[in-house]
Amino acid sequence: MNQVKVAAWASDPIALAGLIDHLRARPEVRMLPGQQRGEAAVLVFAANRITREAKAALRAAASETPAAIVLVAGYVEPEELPELAACHVAAVLPREAIAGEQLVRSIVAAASGRETSLRDLLDQAESLQESGDGAALSSREVDVLRLMAEGWDTAEIAGKLCYSERTVKNVIYGLTNRLKLRNRPHAVAYALRAGVI
Repeated sequence: MNQVKVAAWASDPIALAGLIDHLRARPEVRMLPGQQRGEAAVLVFAANRITREAKAALRAAASETPAAIVLVAGYVEPEELPELAACHVAAVLPREAIAGEQLVRSIVAAASGRETSLRDLLDQAESLQESGDGAALSSREVDVLRLMAEGWDTAEIAGKLCYSERTVKNVIYGLTNRLKLRNRPHAVAYALRAGVI
């Protein structure tokens, strides 16, 4: 069996270490160190959200190598998909796929050179939003939850995010009501378990 040469990147060093350890154990994959990613057939990128840093890393990788990219993310905005496709993203997977068979299958498929359409990526992003706990949260909700987790009160959160206190209260009410969460600590615990903060 020909091994697929793979290099990895993650927005979090712990996720990167776990990703590399998992892939090193797979006979289908030959892990390359980061400095050799130009030789990889597939790059695996893992991120909670598609931040500016993640986009910059994707653009840099796409400019260095024609390798296909398998993106593992907690959440992807559909409007980000054209930019991701331009960066050679061949698959979008949920975070839970980091340690599963789906990731290896996607790596092998991406290495085979099968073209991925924008429609395929949109379908994958939609299933990501339906499957992931954290996918139910908007970027505004994540920002509020992150500050709540740091112990800030409503007025402080409003000041930091340049929102009114009413907006912050509406965001918290909306997410706790929609996700059937009991209170603010329950909302923070939910976001932590979902891996979005």
